[in-house]
Amino acid sequence: MPRQAASLAGCLAVEAPAGLPAAESRRLIGALAALFAVFLWAAGLVATRFGVTGSLSLWDVVFLRLALPAMLLVPVLLRFLRQSRGAPDRPRSIWLATMIAGAGLPFMLISSTGMIFAPAAHAGALMPGSMPLFAAFFAVLLLGERFTTQRRIGTLLMLVGAVAVGGWQVIEGTGDAWRGDLMFVACGALWASYTIALKRSGVGAWQAAALIYVASFLLYAPAYLLWLDSRLLQAPFFEVAVQVVQSVASGLLSMAAYGFAVRRLGAAPAAAFAALTPAVTALLAVPLLGEWPEAATWAGIVTVSLGVALANGAFGRYSPSNH
Repeated sequence: MPRQAASLAGCLAVEAPAGLPAAESRRLIGALAALFAVFLWAAGLVATRFGVTGSLSLWDVVFLRLALPAMLLVPVLLRFLRQSRGAPDRPRSIWLATMIAGAGLPFMLISSTGMIFAPAAHAGALMPGSMPLFAAFFAVLLLGERFTTQRRIGTLLMLVGAVAVGGWQVIEGTGDAWRGDLMFVACGALWASYTIALKRSGVGAWQAAALIYVASFLLYAPAYLLWLDSRLLQAPFFEVAVQVVQSVASGLLSMAAYGFAVRRLGAAPAAAFAALTPAVTALLAVPLLGEWPEAATWAGIVTVSLGVALANGAFGRYSPSNH
């Protein structure tokens, strides 16, 4: 792990309560780290909604999300480029480009634009809810994986939940929230393509993050500085600070927390905590944004959360060998 990652992960190494067996302490600390990652993901969605509906322009929000992480990750990218130069197993360009598109600039532009039209609770349900659907489809198509019965049930629940959250607005054509909902689903497809490309490329998570942030910033910064509408200098300091903090918290710190959880719990149990993202996002949006989800949205959030949990193996047998 890069030095930056190690220092961030080290901040999460809290001590478990005395008296717990070692295995239980390991699981407890891993669960706390996973919950912290979920909180940061949800807070990032709420912060983006706050940014695009406040004094900042959409272009300002995207710029602030990219700038600081890109600068922090330049050393990681340079080290990765040195190591991969001339290596016989260096990743193919198509997978690297797919990673940049799936989790970088296109993803950030589309998800941030969707926040203009739809509330944070919709983003919290539809992006994490649709991503496993597309990931499963791509995995079957490209990697030859098969659906288990539990995964099929989870997929069905995610579809039903997505319809409850925003699908009915698409069908009826009422309001503008359906525009944002469609963008969130598109972001789920983009993130799924990033997940598959990351797996096929063999690139580490931190190296991938460095590639995505730095490449996206280099592509975006010239256009932003020369042509796009900016209100950065006129916006209140607090609104700018929120975006800067969330760019590191929901991007880099959440990655460190999630990686720590995977090492303590195993991949499948840690991934299952993602099922809490829709509910946590909706709950944070109530006091911070004043957005109260409708009854149908709450029902969809619960259904999507259960579907995500099933798809990620939340109810599978726990095995210590996974650690």
